[in-house]
Amino acid sequence: MKMIYGTSNANKVKDIKAIIAAHGADLEVVSLKDIGFFGDIEENGTTFEENSEIKAIAVKQFCDKNNIEYDIITTDDAGLCVDCLNGEPGVYSARYAGENATQEDCLKKLLSNIEKTGDIERRGKFICVLTSFLKDDTKIVSKGECTGKIAKEIKKLGGLTYSPVFIPDGYTVPMSELSAEEYENAHNHRDKAFSQLLAQIKK
Repeated sequence: MKMIYGTSNANKVKDIKAIIAAHGADLEVVSLKDIGFFGDIEENGTTFEENSEIKAIAVKQFCDKNNIEYDIITTDDAGLCVDCLNGEPGVYSARYAGENATQEDCLKKLLSNIEKTGDIERRGKFICVLTSFLKDDTKIVSKGECTGKIAKEIKKLGGLTYSPVFIPDGYTVPMSELSAEEYENAHNHRDKAFSQLLAQIKK
């Protein structure tokens, strides 16, 4: 089966191929770059589900218009949701401190807003929602979560925007401080979402 995955990010494609291989699925993964899709998609939804579907529809329309063969089109939307902030930053995770804000800007705003609530638990979760369309227009929505808590101070910068402050359940340090193997095991919301998707495809 040929899957068009809605990203041009080479690292993301590599990660997805590894997840698919780990599940033993026979799927050829093709990126947006591979099919010549370079357009900007306005993600104006208010939920991960809405944004994921907006992207999936845009890619599907492009493929149908240009007679691009596929068995399945899959797009995702993901972000961090903090309990005491009523789910913020949520769909605005990448631009929480403004359109051109740095990673440190977003982290400082997050920690400041949590402090203002007085919350002690500091619970949060990474969420990934996948929207997929099959050739017959069947839509499949799958979701994965990685739960944990927010640290009180910023650790090593780099990687995912919030990895320097997100401590996954079962660990004592933020994601950015984990070894590569530990990181793969802890940062698993996309893997969980794909597990659901692959199970539904097999049905």
